[in-house]
Amino acid sequence: MRCVELSAAVAVLVGAACAGETFTAKVVAIHDGDTISVLRGRETVRLRLEGIDTPELGQAFGRAAKQFTAELAFGREATVTTHYRDRFDRPVARVRLGGEDLSLALVRAGMAWHFTRYSSDRELATAEREARAARRGLWAEPNPTPPWLWRTNQR
Repeated sequence: MRCVELSAAVAVLVGAACAGETFTAKVVAIHDGDTISVLRGRETVRLRLEGIDTPELGQAFGRAAKQFTAELAFGREATVTTHYRDRFDRPVARVRLGGEDLSLALVRAGMAWHFTRYSSDRELATAEREARAARRGLWAEPNPTPPWLWRTNQR
């Protein structure tokens, strides 16, 4: 094996987070409602929360979703379980803070959609139905625009 190939193989093996891996890390940055960075040892890992999609920062409730995530997670130790990598090569993960699932908390508060295109999680589906019925968060709006449609319209 050539040196370049060996370096690439080692980088993959010790990469930020592999699918199906669970680790503990400190939440060090909140980029938006569903994207955070954690400090794992000496490495900062940017990851996407699994199962949800929050409004973009330019959308109604985008800043509120980011603030909600920050209040729950920033500076706290988290248990991260990776599921796969997205098209931007970020680990997509479920994050637990003191036993509380961050994705689920966002959906329950009406700060996120259950992202059914990529998730069939029944608990997230139930949480979204309940948030809609209670008109919590973004569900207080008559016709909130899902972020995946908003992104398409921005292009």
